[in-house]
Amino acid sequence: MRYNRLGRSDIKVSELGFGAWAIALDWWGRKIEEDEALRMLKKAYDAGINFFETGDMYGKGKSERLIGRAFAGMRDEVVISTKFGYDFAGVEQIGHSELPQCFGADFAKRALRASLDRLQTDHVDMYGLHNPKLHHIRDDSVFGTLESMVSDGLARTCQVALGPAIGWTAEGLEAMERPCVSAVQTVYNILEQTPGNELMRRAEEADVGVLVRVPEASGILTGKVNADTKIDEKDHRSVRKGQWIKASLQKVEQLRPIADRNGLTITELAMKFVMSKSGFASVLPTMTELDEIDAYAGMADGRYVPESDMRAIGALYDTWPEYELKATVPAAGAD
Repeated sequence: MRYNRLGRSDIKVSELGFGAWAIALDWWGRKIEEDEALRMLKKAYDAGINFFETGDMYGKGKSERLIGRAFAGMRDEVVISTKFGYDFAGVEQIGHSELPQCFGADFAKRALRASLDRLQTDHVDMYGLHNPKLHHIRDDSVFGTLESMVSDGLARTCQVALGPAIGWTAEGLEAMERPCVSAVQTVYNILEQTPGNELMRRAEEADVGVLVRVPEASGILTGKVNADTKIDEKDHRSVRKGQWIKASLQKVEQLRPIADRNGLTITELAMKFVMSKSGFASVLPTMTELDEIDAYAGMADGRYVPESDMRAIGALYDTWPEYELKATVPAAGAD
């Protein structure tokens, strides 16, 4: 396992991180029981993963509690990142239905105290904004609160997690200008490189690390999703409609010769493509099975995609149709 410095911080994170949302929610076609989730977390650590990324809304604190239990007494051996911004009390969490948001100082402080209790720690390595909109990014008071948390030793650094879905370009670019932000998290994969390519370029200039989620394109790049797959409406992947799946599978076949000449599967090519990008800090594949952890960890072996093939992938990507990007509605008001 290789480790990267997390942007402008002095934190080192494993190239492969553990995105801990799936262990707390059955949004990916499978419910993971708590004992198995604890085994997965510990197996990830044994595989060299030191970076565990979560959020308070994942299972209404369940993901954080599991991480706290798994690494009790091991606080200095793991890098823990969590985030806030959703008022999830009294609401049901289903798929992509977005919950009420709040980034005010009092709410943020209560959220962090609750997260620290669940995580069984007195500080997190990184605290973040969960899917903020542009007016939140431009609100000095929001970042003043984050900066005070760093000053008080409750967090070592901060991140901005962009979402939901793919897009939020302006939000990501402007977030990188905030001095306390060491990382920006975004959807990025070999099939969906916009706006990730632009964010990666700017991140390298601004000394900010990019955290990559959905590197497997919701299962297309692992073979879990194919032309016959029917996705339940409560599944987080339900936004991936049949036409998108069909078009994505055609793109995979165009990429296959590049994978073949490097002796890689499509999944391996997809993961190593992300790891080969400048500006990249850690990639967070969706892992729902114990054996997936070793498989993904084996891909973080320091063997990257040759520059000639990175250019070939870029040229191929440029021939594909553009797709809709999410962004803040211009008329949105502040909290």
